[in-house]
Amino acid sequence: MASTIKLGGSLATGAFASFRHAPLANLAASVSLRRSLRRPPAALCASSDDDRFTVLVADELGEAGLDILRDFAEVDHAVDLAPEELCARIGGCDALIVGSEMKVSGDVFGCSGGRLKVVGIAGGGIDNVNLAAANENRCLVVNAPNASGSAVAEHAIALLTAMARNIVQAAVSVKSGNWQRKKYVGMSLSGKTLAVLGFVEVGFDVAQRAKGLGMHVIAYDPYASGHLARAIGVELVTFDKAIANADFISLHMHYTPATQKMLNDETFAKMKKGVQILNVTHGGLIDEDALVRALDSGIVSRAAVDVLIEEPPPKDHKLVQHEKVIVTPNLGDGTFEAQEQLAIEIAEAVIEALKGDLPSTVVNEPMVAAEVLAELKPFLDLAINLGRFAVKLIAGRGGFKAVKVTYASAREPDQLDTKLLRAAVIKGLIEPISSVIVNWVNGDSVAKQRGLRITEERVTLPGSPEYPLEFLQVQIASVESRFDGALSTSGEIEVGGQVRDGLPFLTKVGNFEVDVRLEGCILLCRAIDQPGLIGKIGSVLGEANVNIGFMNATRTAVDSENLESMISIKVDDQPTKETLKKIGEIAAILEFVFLVV
Repeated sequence: MASTIKLGGSLATGAFASFRHAPLANLAASVSLRRSLRRPPAALCASSDDDRFTVLVADELGEAGLDILRDFAEVDHAVDLAPEELCARIGGCDALIVGSEMKVSGDVFGCSGGRLKVVGIAGGGIDNVNLAAANENRCLVVNAPNASGSAVAEHAIALLTAMARNIVQAAVSVKSGNWQRKKYVGMSLSGKTLAVLGFVEVGFDVAQRAKGLGMHVIAYDPYASGHLARAIGVELVTFDKAIANADFISLHMHYTPATQKMLNDETFAKMKKGVQILNVTHGGLIDEDALVRALDSGIVSRAAVDVLIEEPPPKDHKLVQHEKVIVTPNLGDGTFEAQEQLAIEIAEAVIEALKGDLPSTVVNEPMVAAEVLAELKPFLDLAINLGRFAVKLIAGRGGFKAVKVTYASAREPDQLDTKLLRAAVIKGLIEPISSVIVNWVNGDSVAKQRGLRITEERVTLPGSPEYPLEFLQVQIASVESRFDGALSTSGEIEVGGQVRDGLPFLTKVGNFEVDVRLEGCILLCRAIDQPGLIGKIGSVLGEANVNIGFMNATRTAVDSENLESMISIKVDDQPTKETLKKIGEIAAILEFVFLVV
């Protein structure tokens, strides 16, 4: 029998003993995790002769930031370095600061000879730094995501007013020798509805400023704080309600596979005729060809964008050349004040790291012992993927506030610190639609900031404590599911998984046991159990040239006479909408869901 442990005010039920049927990976020997979350030493040792650190600033940086750095360290300021020049200099540096365009490759870390302790990115991105190489070389990576928020919000409001009042088009017309007042009559903002898609950070600031202009503001964000929204008079709504009721739409969502081209032909068709679109966040959030079609048809009357998919755009770019569109070249953070604040933020973060502290903006995890990461990596992958899978089951882009994570393990509580595993679940839940990068340093605070309550249960199982976990389960309460089969008896979305041979497997969905690799393209079908059903599904996929990598079916009794099947299918490619429609039309299938993890 599984023992129970009370944790965080809740009691584990011991119901996981039945899931211990699968062999687990032969991983590294057990290491106590509580010894693994190593902070940097109280102060890192400077390597220069005069005991001062050396910081290489390889991009333009505001003088305020440079002055802060010079008070603490020797500063080598050299811009426009070629990759080989950067590698040649880095061996004599304790810290490196770059902009968002310079690449910091694995070669750079290798050439540092272990001396490089921190890389600072002067901006909110991370794509230009090889984080895996940074981890391997025990180097912190920090960025500056908070410096430009106010400037970006101001630019959004500037574009909003310019778009509503046709300011740019009118100015160009006057400079061309015309004086056409009637042609450029605009729309008043007061009393109009602005939908803010993405309410955290810049979205919140835009909403505040729009309220000051007399606008009615609604917002969609699965992680938005209802308390903060109410405090400034903003109504939180679903995605579909937001786009259907808005006179203006302002995009502030993080760019992820889930939000890629979130404004497209389908979503434009749901909007109010004459809506105006604003994007200062990421070009990939909008299907640009679909926006041109919506402008031509009159569904969208005006658009203003500071970001594009391709930058700089070609001269014949249809969206840029459209007469109803305002385009600016990434001017969101283009103020002197924002650039100075960015310089200060990254300078302070780098200094904090060199002093031996962990800045709040650290984006990687180099301070976890290598042997612990070797043991936990497959379980962290499982936790991340379970979080991603669970959040993608939520219907209607809805939000959620309560998550329960259950760990089943043969280890004693003092031999399994769940901080890393909990952070991995939070990462999987939040990163798909948030601009925040989640790691073990900030996981709990990120969840708290978004009003996400994480409770934990731990089930102690008999047996060898050789492996950290036997089973992991994630439950999301008080949400609607895209797939009723994922709901537990008590109504929560419930998914569970195990690690086998070092790989994550999905082993539980709702009340059904399943068995499928938890990565890539997964198709779940709940159906009335009857002969030939699996063959019919396979035929539909085969006719569409979609290869089935793995298929599994389990059955459960609905009543004394009827059985239902849960069919889990791992496919190599994403089926088309037409193919999925054909699967849904198979008579025995009650429902299905296709997800990419």
